[in-house]
Amino acid sequence: MFPKSLPSSPVRHLHALWETHPPLLLSAIVTAGMSVFFLAGIFLDPRYVTGAPVWLKPLKFAVSVSIYSVTLVWMLGFVRGRGRLVGALAWTVLITLALEWLVIITQAALGTTSHFNVATPFDSALWSLMGGSITVLWLAHLGIALLVLRQPFASPVLAWSLRLGLFLTLVGMAEGVLMTLPTAQQLANFRGIAGAHTVGLPDGGPGLPVLGWSTAGGDLRVGHFVGLHALQVLPLLGALLLRLPRLDDRQRLRLLGTGAGLYLGLIGLVTWQALRGQPLLAPDGLTLAALAGLLGTAGLSTASILLGGFGRGRSARVRPIP
Repeated sequence: MFPKSLPSSPVRHLHALWETHPPLLLSAIVTAGMSVFFLAGIFLDPRYVTGAPVWLKPLKFAVSVSIYSVTLVWMLGFVRGRGRLVGALAWTVLITLALEWLVIITQAALGTTSHFNVATPFDSALWSLMGGSITVLWLAHLGIALLVLRQPFASPVLAWSLRLGLFLTLVGMAEGVLMTLPTAQQLANFRGIAGAHTVGLPDGGPGLPVLGWSTAGGDLRVGHFVGLHALQVLPLLGALLLRLPRLDDRQRLRLLGTGAGLYLGLIGLVTWQALRGQPLLAPDGLTLAALAGLLGTAGLSTASILLGGFGRGRSARVRPIP
């Protein structure tokens, strides 16, 4: 389990989050609350943008931002002796997310897309504002990752689960750059959109429910999504490993490293799949072979770590004959 210094109840945990940075936590709560209105908008507003209900993107953004913000506040709570820097980074995250939020809601209200939209000077200005805020957010997230990297922890497993989650999320964020590149079709027949989620087809085609990921072509949002949620997955893996009593910290750290390597490999795999214009749920033999290689390597590594620990445990119990 996590160290005893962690809050032991939801109320104490919420209090600890509030003490770390009240504005960022409050913004996460408000954003989550607004998701109710966006959900209602999906049913009440008949407009569609690029094949999806106009309020679906604000809803997904609200949920994602809330989870991201709460996770960051929790991680910042482990940083000691850097109060001003923690506050500055938390405020930077809050402001940049608020700017993205403003652009997405404004364009949804106008019935148009927020991403890649350069159809008018107003649209271009909003898209530039969003692009600039994303860049600053990436740098702020990097600053938080470096702070956590330098922070001493009582548990090395907890420490590295946070650090690896933060750094892998930077990879997922950086993948967004791939979506901002105009496609050949857009360059040949410019219609005010420069950039796309889908590879091989225009945005707005058939996609998975809610997520919207293309079922007919590659979709760069998959790798972006997987990368962003390393922030939650790696700490959860660390928590799971800390609850396995027969393992020592050396084994746990090696298993955590194996999990992080597998996760990074999956980010790369789904991105490579998308860049080849291949839908997530329709992998070809090459993609399946790469996936099998990743899983096999991770499985062998895991078995080696566990069996090695078992062997050491048996050797420790053997007493020499007097």
